[in-house]
Amino acid sequence: MYITGSSPTFTITSPTGATQSNTASTGAVGTIQSVGNFWTVRLNSTGQGGLWGISMASTQPYSIKVTGQSGIDFLFDFVEISLGDHPTFDLLPGRPSANENATLFLTVTGGDSVSVSEVLLVPTSGAEAVNTTVEDREGGDYLVTVDRLPEGEFNIRIRGETNAASRASPDVFERQSSTQLRTSSLTVTVAALNETWEPGTNLTIPFTVSTDATGDITIRVTNDREFTSESPASLTPGTGGQAEGTVTLTAPPSTTSGTDVTLTIEAVTAGATDSNYAVLRLSVVAEVTDLSAPTCDIVDVNANCSGNCSLSWELLANLTDGDGTGIERITVRQGSGSLNTRVVTGSDGVAVTLATYTASCCSEEVELVAVDAVGNVGTCFRSIRTPNVTADESPTSAAPTTATDTPPTTTMQTEPVAETTCDDIDDSIFSGQSRGLDLGLPLWLSLISFWLVGPLQP
Repeated sequence: MYITGSSPTFTITSPTGATQSNTASTGAVGTIQSVGNFWTVRLNSTGQGGLWGISMASTQPYSIKVTGQSGIDFLFDFVEISLGDHPTFDLLPGRPSANENATLFLTVTGGDSVSVSEVLLVPTSGAEAVNTTVEDREGGDYLVTVDRLPEGEFNIRIRGETNAASRASPDVFERQSSTQLRTSSLTVTVAALNETWEPGTNLTIPFTVSTDATGDITIRVTNDREFTSESPASLTPGTGGQAEGTVTLTAPPSTTSGTDVTLTIEAVTAGATDSNYAVLRLSVVAEVTDLSAPTCDIVDVNANCSGNCSLSWELLANLTDGDGTGIERITVRQGSGSLNTRVVTGSDGVAVTLATYTASCCSEEVELVAVDAVGNVGTCFRSIRTPNVTADESPTSAAPTTATDTPPTTTMQTEPVAETTCDDIDDSIFSGQSRGLDLGLPLWLSLISFWLVGPLQP
């Protein structure tokens, strides 16, 4: 505890009931030292939890400051409730209005098991504290409703209990915000914005100032990107204490799409006796004209694995975004091999990425993913798995047959075939050349035909 005053007389009482006056340098409460009109009280470390008291007697002004350490603290924000199927809380974009209702979202941190029973708004002017309604939202969160905010500056004070399992009874605690808040008679309201803001264009932002004060209202507009802006230097409230203004904000042509801009509109009354502000978070977004995904053309696959995982296979592919925004990255979504790429310019002036993928024969599938500058995604898939084709059918006969009449089962194994997507099959298939997909179908079909019809001959 720190006490400043001219020759004060005081007595400190601890939660255990122990007392000590300023005339005792040491005692049951702690150690008291003084230098001139400044007193320092270092409290004993035991028996501190609970309500402390100090009685003062002084003919001169004095001040008392108490400091301590605790894991219990609280955070809060003034919020606006957005109603709907799933209500949400939006931060109040400015100072709350005096003598109006308000809502706080409060979070308590620390402590073994903390519960809040009361939240008060305490004016610094010494006026009576304002009570609130507290709703427990669980997890340390509370929704606090205030029917009327006090005028001027105030602190927020919370009271509650800590329910530790190691204690026979709960401890009462009290905390107060270290910073003072201030209500305002001014209100700055920004109209809803429906237009898009592109690089090299202007954004028009209408706003309204409401006040009970008389005289002109000074307007100050700033943004964190230092974009050029135009706004009125002052406004004169008309009937009903309202005045309307407009801010015009310009995004340079070189602005990157997706750039965030924080705009602050501040209103100050005549004589700077009161002020308030509104904060907007805006985004500059370029128009998207590229709606096509990158394409992939598999040029060649070299896979002579024969079931030997110590060998490797290779895939060559060409990827391009045509006349779009261009491919920004190519990644391997399936497969454990290595990918190398290089970009060349085709005869038509379009950039083409040449991709070479190499993998162990144990990693039999690969999928490449190409993403262009606006997020369009194209994929490219290839598998070198070896399918097994087995032909096993029973003979058909019009007359009863015996076991000796049943011909032997025929089993055929195809050559290794690489699976492919439809985009990779060209017109050569229809000309009788299947580019590695030829299974010798005429011979296979003739064997099946002979095997089925043969037993029916007399």
